Amino acid sequence: MGPTASGKTDLAIALRQQCPVDIISVDSALIYRDMNIGTAKPTTKELALAPHRLIDIRDPSEVYSVDDFRKDGVREMAEIVARGRVPLLVGGTMFYFNALLKGLSPLPAADPVIRAEIAQEAQTNGWHTLHYELCRLDPASGIRIHPNDFQRLSRALEVFRISGKTITELTQIQSDPLPYEVHQFAIIPRERRKQHRQIKLRFQKMIDAGFEDEVRALFERGNLHSDMPSMRCIGYRQMWDYLLGRSSLGDVVYRGVYATQQLAKRQITWLKGWDQLTWLESDKALLSLQTVTKCLG
Repeated sequence: MGPTASGKTDLAIALRQQCPVDIISVDSALIYRDMNIGTAKPTTKELALAPHRLIDIRDPSEVYSVDDFRKDGVREMAEIVARGRVPLLVGGTMFYFNALLKGLSPLPAADPVIRAEIAQEAQTNGWHTLHYELCRLDPASGIRIHPNDFQRLSRALEVFRISGKTITELTQIQSDPLPYEVHQFAIIPRERRKQHRQIKLRFQKMIDAGFEDEVRALFERGNLHSDMPSMRCIGYRQMWDYLLGRSSLGDVVYRGVYATQQLAKRQITWLKGWDQLTWLESDKALLSLQTVTKCLG
């Protein structure tokens, strides 16, 4: 695990050369095809050295839930173990890791009709009215979810209207834990300033590598829009605004770098609260390699 631009991919490829591991990507952006530059997807050469599972498995027009990931991840892990090898999970999507390690609650699937009804009620009566309803039905969620967090507020009400149970009740029920011995590592830069420089450098390299053309090809397909999960990925949503004429290319870089830095900050905060975690330093790759290799026997 680790924040963006911390060296996870390089370490994983090095481990693949020395240990009997097969890599599973734990990244909510790498699942999409035709989104290579902006997601910093491993190159063709890197994938030849170390194939990654769960990359390029969805079209950008498709939705991929955390439940989908857990099912796919558990299946891939079982296949790898059956071949006598070790699954090596690599990525920065923390709620995917959380779902794998702790399981998922039996929340109902989204219902477009009920979701549309909630949206209409919000337009008519205001989100504050719906937040008041949530506080009445599920006080714990009402405290946890901000009145302006429309997506989570809508989901909490949707769950209750579908199931008759609050999202607080349902999240207390978890699926079975993984049937494996798990070693957890997080790679993190020692200096925040150095990480910020790496993020700026990587974003500029994306621009130089043709990121605008990549997003323009997606833009011109005609079946994608900025509210889709794929186009909400950092970099893509900023470039989408540029293609709509809402900003300059300089704004894309500035906003994209800032959003990436904020993402890295959230990832680090999440990891600092993680249990049973061994910390590695990204600027000491050899020592990190040795530490992980020892756990693999």
